[in-house]
Amino acid sequence: MRPMVLAWAMALVAVLCTPGSGVAQSESAQAMTLPASIPIFPLQAVTLFPHTTQPFHIFEPRYRAMVADALMGDSISGMIMLQPGHEAEYEGRPPIFDVGCAGVIITAEELPDGRYNIVLDGTVKFRVLSEDTSRPYRLAEVEALPEAVEVSDRPLLAQRRQQLERAALSVFPGMRLPPSDLSDEELIDGLSLVLPLEPVDRQELLEADGPVERALRLIRLLVGEGRRAALSSRH
Repeated sequence: MRPMVLAWAMALVAVLCTPGSGVAQSESAQAMTLPASIPIFPLQAVTLFPHTTQPFHIFEPRYRAMVADALMGDSISGMIMLQPGHEAEYEGRPPIFDVGCAGVIITAEELPDGRYNIVLDGTVKFRVLSEDTSRPYRLAEVEALPEAVEVSDRPLLAQRRQQLERAALSVFPGMRLPPSDLSDEELIDGLSLVLPLEPVDRQELLEADGPVERALRLIRLLVGEGRRAALSSRH
């Protein structure tokens, strides 16, 4: 993990954990019912998680149309990652991963030339069931994959959070951890978003069966990175 990337990640952690930044979602946002059909925005190496926000610059005509239609409706859009090897088909409908994260457009700035700057607030994971080809942009039939944590799992989740914080500090000494008033889910999803990981690793974190499993996977990634760094320092 290069120092420049680490600095970027640390800065993003600070932004995500600033009060009012949008990371802490309201109960109504978390309980949002996902429509059966939503527009999806596939990108090469970008993943959205619940409890996080992401800014996007929208410049392709088909996705300008997507944003315009979303803003006239429920403002919901789904982020999903493109499968490796998509480049040859990018202008069409290249293959995507099955699981993505839906979000609500909470900020939108339309530029004079029709481009948009938006901020998407991640709400709930989804699985793509099929696609509708009637629009210039991609429209998918989806099922929601909510990640409610049972009361009985709360102690384990809190333990995973502590383990994750220790693992992060061991790999990034001096890293400023997010404030303690963030919920366990917010911290785990926020670190999953901002720590410098390979795209496929981030996708696997998104696909984890809830925040307890996501934290465990992220801990293992960090422990592996720490071991690699220790070995390289000996040579």
